[in-house]
Amino acid sequence: MESLILQLHDIAAVKFGNFKLKSGISSPMYIDLRLAVSYPSLLRQISHAIVATLPPSARYDVVCGVPYTALPIATCFSVSSDTPMVMRRKEVKDYGTLKAIEGAFERNQICLIIEDLVTSGASVLETAAPLRAAGLEVTDAVVMIDREQGGRENLAENGIKLHSMVKLSEMVSILKKKGKVSTETEKMVMKFLKENQKIPVPVMRAPPKKARFRLPYEERANMVKNPTGKKLFEIMAQKQTNLCVAADVATVAELLDLADKVGPEICMLKTHVDILTDFAPDFGSKLRSIAEKHNFLIFEDRKFADIGNTVTMQYEGGIYHILEWADITNAHIISGPGIVDGLKLKGLPQGRGLFLLAEMSSSGSFAKGDYTAAAVKIAQENSDFVIGFISVNPASWPGGRVNPSFIHATPGVQMVIGGDALGQQYNTPNSVISDRGSDIIIVGRGIIKAANPAEAARHYRLQGWDAYLDSCK
Repeated sequence: MESLILQLHDIAAVKFGNFKLKSGISSPMYIDLRLAVSYPSLLRQISHAIVATLPPSARYDVVCGVPYTALPIATCFSVSSDTPMVMRRKEVKDYGTLKAIEGAFERNQICLIIEDLVTSGASVLETAAPLRAAGLEVTDAVVMIDREQGGRENLAENGIKLHSMVKLSEMVSILKKKGKVSTETEKMVMKFLKENQKIPVPVMRAPPKKARFRLPYEERANMVKNPTGKKLFEIMAQKQTNLCVAADVATVAELLDLADKVGPEICMLKTHVDILTDFAPDFGSKLRSIAEKHNFLIFEDRKFADIGNTVTMQYEGGIYHILEWADITNAHIISGPGIVDGLKLKGLPQGRGLFLLAEMSSSGSFAKGDYTAAAVKIAQENSDFVIGFISVNPASWPGGRVNPSFIHATPGVQMVIGGDALGQQYNTPNSVISDRGSDIIIVGRGIIKAANPAEAARHYRLQGWDAYLDSCK
């Protein structure tokens, strides 16, 4: 350990002065492990030391280095331990495979994140998000240096256990002991650490760029003809939330538990009832009870696509009886306006609402251009029943956003931009609300895969609401 630290000092990878860190704070000490790539022996020693840092209980199937500094360390780790490696693209390309994660892996495999050092833990979390979105599990991260400034705690809150080879205070003590730094320098660093013990994870915001002026939700509620659309706007304003959670889980128990946990933070819960393996007739009444308790609406993401007569029966009957418990459902317009007529026949008398799929968040979607324009036309002709759209970038539509009485809900929202292995493309809450002009952020894996879904939902709610308030100015 001492030998490694001294070698890092000798190659000037450890610097003292005044340096601004990614977290935004100024530090009297800076560690630049990028220099290690020019010293193969040192790089090899670092990777071996990191392997030795992990406890026997740490389980992993693949490793991923945080780009870019940790990539060579992770590569050496992978080769020396014979562990497969995957790579996270820091910038997802808009051509080729569109993948955020490169390499061979299987869903539900466990990925160990490797980083050079940790301050707030932001870089590790930015890497964990697309890994989890791609279906990998992330439970552990290993670093060479822990700066002891809240990273360990921030990662733990997101379900990641941090393992470090050395703490910054230990590193400085070793350098002082070996006569590499003065007593004054040691005291300065220790004082800095004491005064900066908890650095929050910085919120990554896009540059200020508004789609267009936005009317407040409460004003738009008065423009809506449909009672469910009006209620949705009112809930959003009352609870100060534009968050919808996509409850894509496999069992009724999981869904009801999730709904109860995130209920206080959301305006709407999105379900896929046909993926529940244990659906029972009392599902709807149980979910409605939770929805009433926490004041949110239920959106069954059924994506009806058949002719009017067929969707009427699918909506009202079958084993799911969607009409009985779902406030809102949605439909493709591929079969023409008759599909809205069929759903409206049963839904409107009960005050239900309908979203039309004007755009989709999957890569290569055909729902764009003329298709989107046709969806808008059908919605305008049925504004007593259609309450809005599932959309991706309404600010880019010809003429901008349509009638403000319509609600835009956008899926594929994560804290970081990227995509998964199946073509889903992610955008941040701020970009979806401020830049793309949407009203509701739909978040799935970023919340349901979190160690604490309620806390994750709160973070997404606050980001989405802040972006809304900013766009109203």
